[in-house]
Amino acid sequence: MARFQSDSFHGIHAILYALFDRDEKLDRKAMRRQVELCLASGVHGMAALGLATEVSKLTEGERRTVMDWTAEDTAGCVPLGFTIFGASVAEQVAQIRHAESVGADWVVLQPPPVGSFSAAEHIGFFGRVAEATELPVAIQNAPAFFGRGLSAEEIRMLVERYPNIRLVKGEGPVVDIAGLIERTEGKLPVFNGRGGLELVDNLRIGCRGMILAPDCIDYAVRAYEAFRAGDERGAEVAYGDMLPAAVFVMQGIENLICYGKRLFGARAGIEIHDRAPALRPNAAGLAMVDRFASRLGMLGSS
Repeated sequence: MARFQSDSFHGIHAILYALFDRDEKLDRKAMRRQVELCLASGVHGMAALGLATEVSKLTEGERRTVMDWTAEDTAGCVPLGFTIFGASVAEQVAQIRHAESVGADWVVLQPPPVGSFSAAEHIGFFGRVAEATELPVAIQNAPAFFGRGLSAEEIRMLVERYPNIRLVKGEGPVVDIAGLIERTEGKLPVFNGRGGLELVDNLRIGCRGMILAPDCIDYAVRAYEAFRAGDERGAEVAYGDMLPAAVFVMQGIENLICYGKRLFGARAGIEIHDRAPALRPNAAGLAMVDRFASRLGMLGSS
């Protein structure tokens, strides 16, 4: 039984990076510290196993391990969600069963990472997985990153047909997200991502919140809390402080994993190691990481 109700989900949720040691194995100590820093920053939810977590590089056993660790470290403080990755209905349902066993409050379904299929095929796939759980289910709709996605009308059809699909995790410009919210008549809570780009405008058009990697998570929380308190100017200031770094890291998913993770590491005092294959940093990028980390300050210092 989930501890939090999906209609209460809001705010800034952290999606964890996969942190590896020198041998390219998941680093337990670093992963725990990442959760601690996110919670100390005031996040309103915790999540893992999304694109920032390099889920496609993790074995099925490692995905379960990340669930175990994140649940243990979050300890019920905030809603806990896991992105569900898998090439078949059976694989995704098996991942959901483990998420249920560790106390997840919701799950986010990614499109299967195989082939190119019609919207009807994707709707049927998502629906079969969603019917296998009583947890609130979200759909990750990120055509720019996955090369496929559903239209606002197709999402409306999906949620009407499968009532426990209750949220959408978008990855798109404000104008696209606004169209989705309008088409679903504001009845479907929508979270956006994209590293926090257009954060305040996402809130203005009715996004319930943002799901972000933790490199600038403290600034995103400040912006959200200011907006929630009616201080739009304060929200814009906090967003403006993080914006140059967000633009730098959000030049694509591989860029986020390479430089966004290093920005987080610099601000957290955690040494970053890649798991091959990976985009390797160059001197210009590392100089930018150092400059942004200096401007933003250490995580947990305020």
